[in-house]
Amino acid sequence: MNDMPDLTMLLVDLAAITLLTVAVYFQRHRRRDLVVAFYGVNIGVFAVSYVLASAEVAVGLGLGLFGVLSIIRLRSSEISQREVAYYFAALAIGLLTGLSQTFSAMSTVLVAVVVLSLAVVDHPALFASYRHRTVQLDEAIGDEDVLRAVLEERLGGEVRTLSVQHIDFVNDTTLVDVRYRVRRGSTTTTRAAAVREQVAA
Repeated sequence: MNDMPDLTMLLVDLAAITLLTVAVYFQRHRRRDLVVAFYGVNIGVFAVSYVLASAEVAVGLGLGLFGVLSIIRLRSSEISQREVAYYFAALAIGLLTGLSQTFSAMSTVLVAVVVLSLAVVDHPALFASYRHRTVQLDEAIGDEDVLRAVLEERLGGEVRTLSVQHIDFVNDTTLVDVRYRVRRGSTTTTRAAAVREQVAA
């Protein structure tokens, strides 16, 4: 009976990754494919790091595995920065729990911190009024003040930053990357028209 492996940290890992992917990520973003990816990466890292934990170079190999898997996954397809955070969290949880041969209070606390941190910072209510869009306008606008006013009028918010990606004076289009804050309860303004008139004058 003394030769039986301590599987406590495996249970901690399964509980943590389930909370992270199902209770937090899937409930908010509804991407089933990434739930499978997070689970697969987490369990794979746990299994390998658990086996390597008995070796003298376990930490080095574990961190190397962390880096290699990160590069492979991030090069395989395009994912958002939010999903990158979940992906690294799944890796970290697998590594923290897999390298612990027996129950570790510190590792368990760190795993809980990882899950709780993402649950809080990715909550829909946090910075809910802020948006990020890539917008293509049906007119070529070279003046940044006019462009800002047009975007605020059409998006119904206050533009915080904008970056013009492309202006086509032949086809009369503007492609712009914009970050803005939605005005709660506000109506569409005529600021764009006022700025146009001011520039024209």
